[in-house]
Amino acid sequence: MTSPASPSPATTPGSTPAGSAAPGATTATPAAARLSGGVWLALAVVYVVWGSTYLAIRIAVETMPSFFSAAARFLTAGLLLVGYLLIRQGPAGLRVSRRQLASAALVGLLLLTGGNGLVVLGETSVPSGLAALLVAAVPLWMVVLTAFGGGERPKRPELAGVLLGLVGLGVLSAPAIGGSIEPLGVILIIGATLSWAAGSFASKKVPMPGNVLAASAYQMLAGGLADLLVGLARGEQHGLDLGAVSGRSWLALGYLVLFGSLLAFTAYAWLLRSAPLTLVATYAYVNPVVAVLLGWLILAEPLTGPTLAGGAIVVVGVCLVVSVSRRSGGRRPGGPGRPARSWSARK
Repeated sequence: MTSPASPSPATTPGSTPAGSAAPGATTATPAAARLSGGVWLALAVVYVVWGSTYLAIRIAVETMPSFFSAAARFLTAGLLLVGYLLIRQGPAGLRVSRRQLASAALVGLLLLTGGNGLVVLGETSVPSGLAALLVAAVPLWMVVLTAFGGGERPKRPELAGVLLGLVGLGVLSAPAIGGSIEPLGVILIIGATLSWAAGSFASKKVPMPGNVLAASAYQMLAGGLADLLVGLARGEQHGLDLGAVSGRSWLALGYLVLFGSLLAFTAYAWLLRSAPLTLVATYAYVNPVVAVLLGWLILAEPLTGPTLAGGAIVVVGVCLVVSVSRRSGGRRPGGPGRPARSWSARK
């Protein structure tokens, strides 16, 4: 698998990248060229690793303060990424304009502080599997944001998917309404999905650094620093005893840094340039399944009726939304003639 630092250029449907064969020349089809063994390996990494991060977060916050653990994760991963870029590309690999730096910081705040940070805080009282199922609603919020902020009228399957997803969120929230799960935790995670969707949407509208790894490094550093400041504002430093942090929480944090923030991100960034976007988007409804199974197997989290029913409804809703992208050549929700891309797909 090649490094995402030097991918082939992303193209919109119907465009011809520089250096490609002229129309009519005999070449392998993009789909045939993309669906290599490396694609399936990278996709498996994203499926399993990102699906397992909910479990790792749940274990980390057992004995670690919520925002401090998120800050440690992203600051460490961001610094490692900066070191990698300096070694491989020198200072030029990190060179960005002020506008690009500000944009990366904004997206990092929305994704990693508002998005991931609230998930980490919510998982102090919400099972990891339920958290993952709630987060699966992100593609549904993207449809709403694209409709209001991008001026694109949602198609009927998308509207149906959003409505189904909202029903599923209602079913998933039933335990909180009934009192068996802390309601605030569910509210925090739903807020996290809105923040993550807003960050993903903003990344398409603002000038981001051309180097995807540099963009990610700046996002991680900005998000990690903000997580640290939020943790200090919440008073997480009071009574903090690193000696009281369990070994399994340290292992979970290390897993989040090395596998969740570096390995899986690298695989995801490479996939966005090497595989059909609609195939890559399937992580949105595979990750929750992995998270629910791992939570059940490792932490003995109960598979309740509302969790199974609500999760199935959300997954079906997301499938409907992704199916629109498949039929329209992967254009939604990025805009007419532009492939849909998440924050890490910016070039």
